[in-house]
Amino acid sequence: MKGIVPLLYNMMKSFRILFSVSLVALAATLASAATVAPSPAPEWTLNDVDGNPVSFAQFKGKTVVIDFWATWCPPCRDEIPGYIELQNDYAKDDLVIIGVSLDRKGPEVVKSFMEKHGMNYVVVMGNQNTVEAFGGFRGIPTTFIIDSDGNIRDKKTGAEDKKVFEARLKKYLN
Repeated sequence: MKGIVPLLYNMMKSFRILFSVSLVALAATLASAATVAPSPAPEWTLNDVDGNPVSFAQFKGKTVVIDFWATWCPPCRDEIPGYIELQNDYAKDDLVIIGVSLDRKGPEVVKSFMEKHGMNYVVVMGNQNTVEAFGGFRGIPTTFIIDSDGNIRDKKTGAEDKKVFEARLKKYLN
């Protein structure tokens, strides 16, 4: 009987620790992808990989996904096939996906990466000013959904399964 009490005590202690860790993980997951109170998206003009200016104003009336990413970021690269599919599936619903590359090696590296991976959406070259215009954030990928009225409606940080993201995106499509 003496051996059972310490065993049960240790099991309960382990359960409490596991439960606490699970709650923290759940809170972090819920915080990483959240619908936000609508706020106007910042106006911006950035150059694409060919040096042509692209501005947010060009996409007025469309639902826009803005994905901050880099070629050297594994989670960013993991999401690209999903964005390619979403652009194919929802362009008819006025969806525009824009990748904002934070690569410091320049547009040539990004353009080569785009060609190699068959990226079918607009990619512009961003910088710290662009990050600050979107409220500042510490990690990539960071992705925003902007509704057809030009308001930020959703923000996620970190990679996410395409189907999960698509379910949230559908609420804002025309």
